[in-house]
Amino acid sequence: MQASFFTAVLLPVGLAIIMLGMGLSLVPQDFFRVFKYPKSVVVGLLSQLILLPLIAFGIAKIVPMPNFIAAGLVILALCPGGVTSNLMTFYAKGDVALSVTLTALSSVITVLTIPIVANFVLQHFIGKTTALQLPIGTTILQIFIITILPIVLGMVVKQILPKFAQRLEKITNKISVVLLAAIIVTLIIREWARLPGFILQAGVGVVLLNTLSMLAGFYIGKLFNLSIPQRICIAIEVGFQNGTLAIAITAGLLNNPDMAVPAAIYSLFMYITGFLTIYYGRRYARLHVVPQ
Repeated sequence: MQASFFTAVLLPVGLAIIMLGMGLSLVPQDFFRVFKYPKSVVVGLLSQLILLPLIAFGIAKIVPMPNFIAAGLVILALCPGGVTSNLMTFYAKGDVALSVTLTALSSVITVLTIPIVANFVLQHFIGKTTALQLPIGTTILQIFIITILPIVLGMVVKQILPKFAQRLEKITNKISVVLLAAIIVTLIIREWARLPGFILQAGVGVVLLNTLSMLAGFYIGKLFNLSIPQRICIAIEVGFQNGTLAIAITAGLLNNPDMAVPAAIYSLFMYITGFLTIYYGRRYARLHVVPQ
């Protein structure tokens, strides 16, 4: 498979289909729930948009790793929650409505924040003279086209043709899994010779980022007296990043597959902590069930 096809076709089309599936599950009220439940939404967004990148930056500075890997790790943390976070929150008995709201809002906000902060990250870890930079206006437009536009399209279809949208959502969910797998496999094939070294270089940072961010999300919720379902939701939202978008930015827009390695490894590892969270959430729900 040619690199140009991977970066120019597979990545943007795959991401657009994944985001279309998200849009098919959203309604306009999901974007305005912040006014109804401001504390939980604000705590979740701050954890996702500020705390998570700070944790990633700290890990990238402390754990020995190549500069490109470090930059890729932080760029991953700048991305919004992954589309599977809603499903994982449901299985973990978390607050699904809050999860949908956080995913929707973070997807919109990060269209503006990623290009600006990512350039700072590139300059910090790779150097001010690097040719690797994201043109802010162009990048915002590109991210908008492959993320927000499909979300809006999905929401429009859901409003006009709800039954068709329900059927289409099931199809896009299955396609999304296949496309994510194809993207990761393609990246692995392209970097096969250097993969063992990449895993050693990025593995520790990825594991720390995922586990520390999920624990931080959960205990930040506890600090602000949120309910257990809300804490579970925030932990998953902070821990399940949109790895496909991170790969699209690093391997696609920046044309640097090395930088995409943390996102590829993270996209696999996050399911381990996700399933542990499901076990905790379901066990808590079972032990605290209210008798009828």
